[in-house]
Formats: sequence, structure tokens, C-alpha cells
Amino acid sequence: MATIRLEKVEKRFGDVVAVAGIDLAIADGEFVVLVGPSGCGKSTTLRMVAGLVPVSGGKIKFDQYVVNNLTPKNRDIAMVFQSYAL
Repeated sequence: MATIRLEKVEKRFGDVVAVAGIDLAIADGEFVVLVGPSGCGKSTTLRMVAGLVPVSGGKIKFDQYVVNNLTPKNRDIAMVFQSYAL
């Protein structure tokens, strides 16, 4: 595993700011849950960490390496979407 660090990470879709300058540090082996109302940027943030959505600003680091421009397959990370049917 690795330490994951988000530094002033932003995501904009045109004039809409979906994620505004989030700072977050997740230690190796730490369990983290993102909670909030619908539309607050939880899934967008996870998609940026996974590399499925490009970052508009800031840095995402795995350990000391900036991964903003790495493809999802080169990030060695996975995510599972919540399903209310489970």
C-alpha cells in the first residue's frame, strides 16, 4: 500500500466547481470513509484518486510521487461503488 495525499485538489466542469481545493492525507493501511450529501463531490474525489477523472488543479500523491498524469492501470489502486441493493 501507500500513503495517499491530496493537496488543494480541484475539479471543475466548465463553470461548475465539483470539488474545491480538498486537502486529505490517508496513511498506509488506514480505513477512510467519505460521507456527505448528494452532489458534494465524494464520488468525483474518488474518481480523481483512481485516475478515472482528470484533476483540474492540485496534486494527488501516492507516497512522494505525483500521480495526476498516470493512467488508472498504472496507479495500482481500485475502488468499489456503493450499491443500495446489497
